[in-house]
Amino acid sequence: MSLYNLAIFLLFLVTLLWFIHGLILTLLPFKSNGRKLPPGPRGLPFIGSLYLLGKLPHRSLNDLAKKYGPIMSMKLGNVTTIVVSSPEFAEKVLKTHDLVFASRPHTEASKYLSYEHKALAFGQYGPHWRNVRKLCTLELFSAKKIDSLSKMRREDVVLMVNTIKEAAMARQ
Repeated sequence: MSLYNLAIFLLFLVTLLWFIHGLILTLLPFKSNGRKLPPGPRGLPFIGSLYLLGKLPHRSLNDLAKKYGPIMSMKLGNVTTIVVSSPEFAEKVLKTHDLVFASRPHTEASKYLSYEHKALAFGQYGPHWRNVRKLCTLELFSAKKIDSLSKMRREDVVLMVNTIKEAAMARQ
């Protein structure tokens, strides 16, 4: 057996084992951490239920809600997601578990974009986040500050429109 054939065989074997591992994790019923999840569609290995969303995800989710109920669980890739389709349930969930939804998930990208999760957009909900939000509300987003910057915004809009117009004329 040549070295090339051996490399192809090993690549095939590793891919096959990886796929079988995904199938086993998907198909075997076991509790990962004791949480009982709402019913939902079974996902495929590695992509979860993403294939069910299609080109119109809102309609697909509506159809799935008719089948599984107003609260369902789905795997979107490797992330387990709870989908709440009913306004009544959504209000109840957001009122009783509001602190759970107050923070965004931590990712490597958000870590670098937000100074170690300290900025307002990606920060963890807590005293620091509340102080930054209060400062922004009182100083940056006050009616007086917004009015004082309206002339600058108009100039920027005119500049942007002219830039787009010049780029469009250059392509003709």
